[in-house]
Amino acid sequence: MTAARPLETTTAATDPAYTADEMMTIAAARALRGDQRCFVGIGLPSTAANLARTTHAPDLVLVYESGTLGSKPDRLPASIGDGILAETADAVISVPEVFNYWLQPGRIDIGFLGAAQLDRFGNINTTVIGDYADPKVRLPGAGGAPEIAASCGEVFVVVRQSRRSFVDRVDFVTSFGHGRGCGERAALGLRGAGPTLVITDLGVMRPAADGELILVATHPGITVEQVREATGWDLRVADDCTVTEPPTVQELSALRALQAAS
Repeated sequence: MTAARPLETTTAATDPAYTADEMMTIAAARALRGDQRCFVGIGLPSTAANLARTTHAPDLVLVYESGTLGSKPDRLPASIGDGILAETADAVISVPEVFNYWLQPGRIDIGFLGAAQLDRFGNINTTVIGDYADPKVRLPGAGGAPEIAASCGEVFVVVRQSRRSFVDRVDFVTSFGHGRGCGERAALGLRGAGPTLVITDLGVMRPAADGELILVATHPGITVEQVREATGWDLRVADDCTVTEPPTVQELSALRALQAAS
């Protein structure tokens, strides 16, 4: 269910052939606005954020953990240490300053993260698969993601969907989402709203009032049942669940140009 797949085309002028990954990335980019400050994770989040900046949101301020503020790369950075982030930034500050003066005081609107595992309440695992003391797989770890999840105004998550990645309960809570729901973030005194949007290669989810993720949109050619089959819990579906607008020629061209330059 997670492999990139060609989707049916309807109108060649506005709906050319595209892959599931391209649909996911473009849907994620559309969620960003030009008046926002976005703390960007490397990988899928960085691709989506840079696509937004080069298309409909040229004033979007991209902040990377390495201390670059307002980076404007013309290709996708390979890591937070990629020199192009510093070379194209409005300012470069120290890592402690990024967290102490920008993130923790609430000056970042959107935290854009990926995940290895995500559960029904938006908790993220990037630490281990299996028992922490004796894991099946040891993952890259937390980095700055726990602070991003705790302090950004909102958190957007972009991740490919399968039963391995969308689980009822994560093996390890690296980055706190909505806990077990029912106001746990507020009880812990966390500043940010937590995950408010999850974009996958199958559709889009948002948290309900109790903090549990529900399906609010499917991508073109994807059924609700396909999304449910790729989810490790009994996924709820919004009454007004919609279908995502397919990519435009302009969006696809911009995305492919970014990827080709990298």
